[in-house]
Formats: sequence, structure tokens, C-alpha cells
Amino acid sequence: MSVLIIVFLTAVIALFSGVFEQGKFARYIGILGLIIALWVSFMPEAAFFGQYRHMYDYTANTALFTKISIVTTLLLFFLGGFAFSNHRSHQSELYALMLFALCGGIILFGFQNLVTLFLGVEILSIPLYVMAGANKTDLRSNEASIKYFLMGAFATGFLLFGIAFIYGSAGSFDLYKIQDFGVSNPKDVMFILGVLLILCALAFKVALAPFHMWSPDVYYGSPSLITAFMASVVKISGFFALFRLMTIGFGGVTEEWINVFGVFLIITLLLANVMGLAQTNAKRMLAYSSVSHAGYIGLVFFGMTSLSTYNLAFYLFAYALSTVGVFMCLIYVEKLKRETSFGAFKGLAKTEPLLATAAAISMLSMAGIPLTAGFMGKFALFSQAMNSDHGVFLVLVAVLGSALSIAYYLRLIISMFFFKESTFKSSEKVTLTYNIVAVFVIASIIVLGVFPDLFARQFGL
Repeated sequence: MSVLIIVFLTAVIALFSGVFEQGKFARYIGILGLIIALWVSFMPEAAFFGQYRHMYDYTANTALFTKISIVTTLLLFFLGGFAFSNHRSHQSELYALMLFALCGGIILFGFQNLVTLFLGVEILSIPLYVMAGANKTDLRSNEASIKYFLMGAFATGFLLFGIAFIYGSAGSFDLYKIQDFGVSNPKDVMFILGVLLILCALAFKVALAPFHMWSPDVYYGSPSLITAFMASVVKISGFFALFRLMTIGFGGVTEEWINVFGVFLIITLLLANVMGLAQTNAKRMLAYSSVSHAGYIGLVFFGMTSLSTYNLAFYLFAYALSTVGVFMCLIYVEKLKRETSFGAFKGLAKTEPLLATAAAISMLSMAGIPLTAGFMGKFALFSQAMNSDHGVFLVLVAVLGSALSIAYYLRLIISMFFFKESTFKSSEKVTLTYNIVAVFVIASIIVLGVFPDLFARQFGL
């Protein structure tokens, strides 16, 4: 909870920097606060917070996912100076809202109680509804905000209805008491209905088909840095909340929901990758790519072992790094060209080879090409899923999805590298910060792809 309090106070200070017309310092305040929070996350939890353990428990897994989300948010803050340069009047609000959303994510990493889960989901979601509409003069941004808000409210209704059913049958909001009830009453109709309603609500939050309808429009209309935040930090938070809830709280009735979840994954993997092939805009393509990755990550529920949490953490970190790498390139191109079609990227490698290389390696990692972190993440999840009842079929669908995804990632790589004429002026150079982040992303993806054990050591596992 000390990490949560530091991030919250940083968000408040960043917000008030705008009140005193010092909004330009909000990014630096955020970066400093996140570095302090990251440092504190490596320390044991203060004994004072032990009294709140029945609501929020800071376990080793909570610490691991908190570190991953803070590192990802930190990288996005480094990109903010260039990305938000046309938001000078309300920069402080955008940085503060990102930090408030991160607070919601941190709550989701350690919830022990369905009330805390609800609070975490709402604290994560509400700032995103505002941030999606940050480009006030852009109709697509307005559409993204209202669509996300309406669909999010609808999903929250599902979540609360499900929680009401669970409480009505189990008589408690506590995860472990709910687990005990599920073990002793595996066929309770009200309980299973509650489980399925909550599963649908959280499937919306992580954009699993058929609850992904909002995702392409919201990702496309939102400012690109906010889209990167949604595709990385929000996905990390949503998936770990889903994982924690389904394995602890609803672990006693796994047989009742696992097949439904398997159907969601098959629809997601096929639909998202086929739709990704049909896109002519890089940002929409990345939106469908994000939906398809929800399908790969979902394989963690099949053939579960003691290493499942670690496999989930590794995949999410590899995916978050790749997201930062691709969106960094997208932000630069969108800023110069005011569009994100595949044609806008033509010849980028001629003028910005480092940026183009970071984007290319990130997309190869997303596609699961060997010697990248994404390959190791997919390999771990696929081999785990092979040990379950229907795992072989699911893995075959996932491999087919991966093969399809290579086609649409290659279109963007070809656009950047294989055009003789560059459409970019050499005077429009990318900032030093972007080059540093590009080097970090390239090095991390390749090093984790070759030496995956470094991840375990780095995070104290």
C-alpha cells in the first residue's frame, strides 16, 4: 500500500501543478514519483498496513506485477514530452489521470475482496474515459470517449450483478471464503451465474471477443500515448485481476467456466487476426493486434502449474515493451504526417533508423519470432496449455493466429524499410529521449529473448 500511496500523492501533486500554471513540470513530477514508487516496490511492505490485509494483500505476485506496470508507465511518461506537445493547456490533467488509472491497476494486483476489485476496476476505468476524449476538437476522440464510457458502464453493470449473485450465494465478499463455498457447492446455480457474469465483465475490460467491440474505435480515436497506456498497463491490470479472481475465488468451480472461456479465446484469436489483415491504418491494426494478444494471454488458464503466474508476468512484460516500441514510432509519424495509414510510414528507416528498428523488433516480438521476448512468452504459455484437456486444439488455433499476424506486421515493416524514397524531411529529427527509450526497448526484447532467466532474477524470483 505504500507504493499505492506514493503513486496517488504523485498524481495529486501533478494535478495541482496545473492549478498553479506549472503544468510543464507535471511530467517530471510523475517520472520522479514513479521512480520512488519503483524503488519502494522492492522493499517489504510496512507492518502498519497489515491490518488491511483482508482487503488488499501485497504478496510477491502483487509486487511483481506492480513493478512491471510502473516500469511501463515510466517509459510512456518519457515519451510524453513530444506526444503531448499540443496539449500544453491540460498536460497536468493527462499525466495525473494516467497516474490515477495506475492506482486502480495497483489495487487490482492485490485485491482480497470483491469490493476492492470493484473499486480497482472503476479507479482504473474512469480516468480512461476522460483521457480517450483528450483531443477535444477531434470527433474521433469524442466518439472514443463516449463509446468507451457507455460500454464501460454496461460492463460495470454486469460486474455488480455478478458480485450480487456471488454474495447472495456465498454470503461473503472475501476471495478465500468464496473459494471454500465453490468447493463445497460446485453446482449452485446462482453462484455459477455470478461467476459467468463477472467473467463477461472482465472479458470486456481486457478486450476478449465477443466483448471487444469498443476496442478498435476507442484505440483509434484516443491520443496515441493514451492508446499505448490502454494496450499495456490496462491490459496488465485487467488480466492479473481476471487471473487472481478465477484461480483463487472461482478455483473451486473451474469446470463450470473454463469451457466458456475457451470459446472466448477461439473467437478472439481467429476474429482479431483476420480483422487485423483487413486494416489499412496502422493504429487500427495495432488495436486488433491488442485484441489478439488477449487471446494468447488467456491460454494461461489452461494446464496451470506453479509457474503459471510467472509465465503470465513474462508475457505481459514482453508485450508491454513491444507496445511501447511500436507506439513510440506511431506517435512520431502521427505528429509529422497527421495520419497513421501504412503509407505514412514509407521510408521512415532512411531518416530514423533507430526508431524504425525499435518498431520492427517490437512487431517481430509480438508475432512470436525466435530470439525475441515475445517468442519466449508465447512458447511458455503454449507449452503449458498443451498439458490441458483441450489444450492441443487451442494451441493450434493460437499458432494459426500467430501466422496470420505476421502478415499484417510485415506490411508495416515493409512500408518503413523497403521504399527507396523517404517521405520524411531530415530536419525533423526525433528527440534524444525517444532514442534512449528505443535503445532500451530493443535491448530488453532481445536480451529477454535470449536470456529469459534474467527477468526472474531482476524481479527477485
